[in-house]
Amino acid sequence: MKSSLTALAFASLVSTPAFADSAGDQTIIVTGRASADAAEERVRATPGGADLVSYEDYADKTVVSLRDTLAFSPGVYTQPRYGQEVRISIRGSGLSRGFHMRGITLLQDGVSINLADDNGDFQELEPIFFDHLEVYRGANALRFGSGTLGGAINGVTPTGASAKGIYARLDGGSFDLLRGLVSAGFGDENASAWGAISADTHDGDREHAKRHSLRVHLNIQAKLSDAVTTRFYGSANHIAQELPGALTEDVALSRPRTGSSLGDQHRDVDSIRLQNRTRVDFGNTTLELGAFVNSKDLFHPIFQVIDQKSEDYGGFGRLEHEAGPLSLTIGGEIRRGSTRARQYLNVNGKRGALTFDADQDARTASIYGEVRLSPSSQLTLIAGGIYADGFRKRQVNFSVNPTQDGRIHFDQFSPKFGLLFEPAPDIQFYGNYSRSAEFPGFGEVFQTVSGVSTFIGQIRPQTAWTAEVGTRGNLGRVSWDVSLYCAKLKGELLQYNVNVNGGIPATTFNADRTLHQGVEAGLTVQAADWLRLRQMWQYSDFRFRGDADFGDNRLPVVPRHVLRSEARIGSDRLHIAPSVEWVPQGPWADYKNTYRAHGYALLGVTAGATVAEGFDVFLDARNLTATKAIGDVSAVLEATSNSAIYYPVERRAVYGGVRARF
Repeated sequence: MKSSLTALAFASLVSTPAFADSAGDQTIIVTGRASADAAEERVRATPGGADLVSYEDYADKTVVSLRDTLAFSPGVYTQPRYGQEVRISIRGSGLSRGFHMRGITLLQDGVSINLADDNGDFQELEPIFFDHLEVYRGANALRFGSGTLGGAINGVTPTGASAKGIYARLDGGSFDLLRGLVSAGFGDENASAWGAISADTHDGDREHAKRHSLRVHLNIQAKLSDAVTTRFYGSANHIAQELPGALTEDVALSRPRTGSSLGDQHRDVDSIRLQNRTRVDFGNTTLELGAFVNSKDLFHPIFQVIDQKSEDYGGFGRLEHEAGPLSLTIGGEIRRGSTRARQYLNVNGKRGALTFDADQDARTASIYGEVRLSPSSQLTLIAGGIYADGFRKRQVNFSVNPTQDGRIHFDQFSPKFGLLFEPAPDIQFYGNYSRSAEFPGFGEVFQTVSGVSTFIGQIRPQTAWTAEVGTRGNLGRVSWDVSLYCAKLKGELLQYNVNVNGGIPATTFNADRTLHQGVEAGLTVQAADWLRLRQMWQYSDFRFRGDADFGDNRLPVVPRHVLRSEARIGSDRLHIAPSVEWVPQGPWADYKNTYRAHGYALLGVTAGATVAEGFDVFLDARNLTATKAIGDVSAVLEATSNSAIYYPVERRAVYGGVRARF
């Protein structure tokens, strides 16, 4: 182990990201502002919940997952399960999905990384590479071709022109964590290149939770003429993660380090992604065209060994036009993919006898448009819509159990209406009313029922109508972002484990009518030059509506209240930021509302200091009081404290590191 850690440290220091300098900031990695400024303008033009998260917001944290970057993004629920595995949900999207992700479109540099069946793997995004992240909640993500309940998260990498020079970072700490990052950028607006490599190894805070990863990213930009700019991207990921499994409540609270090595369950991903974005500027009109191809290998021993090799490809186009008080967006996207899906008996994490072999094909496509009319400088009216269609097909080549082939097609149209009112500079009020639709993926269309891998031809899309009002702005030393939403869903795709101890994935069903409503609130107060207070409060009221089986029961998994608070004391030269995450009451663990987890409060602190020009040190300490609590649950029909469905919160850990810019 020591030799591998030494090799990793050396590789990190001689190899990964760089960000361009910004005057007056000596403590954190600083970025070129052009791209972030344009993103801020897009947020301001959105009649609903949206925000931008800059690299500076999480530079002092050891970034393990999207949880560490989006902790203060209003309305984004991120709960760690183990390692880089995190539950991510916006407005209750995919709230019962205990694996992968559904209901959110993930993008890198504006190009979706979701698979062709619209499911996604957020582990393939490396947040430490990003200049900033754009978060568009719900129908506000229309410009990214997303028509889901949750919306979209777009991670944006720097260019060589905006991030010149070399940057190196090394993190280390509890549970034998060692993580390195190096990047380099050079060039100007005519031609530039930026590349980064990161590597990490970590034993995890539970037994059988080790992981290691190696990630590489490169982008090259060229200005072909005064009107045409193109940018090529390449990414490669190697991710290996042991799975410690879920626990009973007693074990999770008394012995949270416990993990299961039964079957040596783990999840290994190797992927390569290539993409291009080309922008053509015609003055008041701009056209963006893009294409991508992604190759992915998944080796995933669980109840059986899941062995999948997939090829996804697609393209998109988006036209933006402005003509005085009128502007419009028209676009479209298509994703197609094929997967060779095989399953084997799990022989202690190795392939045993072949039990299943199938070819899977999927397509998800959309066409969307939005018109914005500004009758005055203070008021903008918005109308738009998105039409999406898709298919899922499976042809079984071999199976030891009864198995069904199948093919299913979906299509939905989702309109959107909104208004944006700005009574004074930097103060906005907004409202919108929109429809969303989410198509089932392979995991929902083909399910194992009574030992038979069955084609569920009656599964249908999840749809919702959402009303939203809110405000955002800045007034003196105070800035805020507050949204209230109410979504009435039909056919919500819900899941429960049919065999918890056996690790068999959840069965999915369409609920009748459900309600998702809540508050997404962010508040920042710059009380003094040396004191910044930051708050995020999320209220989630998710429930059935007159269901034949569950009445008006609350939906499990997401707690009603989540509050995060941070006080940053000091300057860029030297600062400390104590924080607290408070969940007053834990979530329900089941649909029958028979058992719920307890609440908790986690205390943490980050700190940073500049010890020399271009050389910083930082500290990230978590769960300082060693609180033992339930952080996440896998929903079941009826739970008890003895159900093996609970995941403990992160154990006490201290990480630290250095950053250097050249």
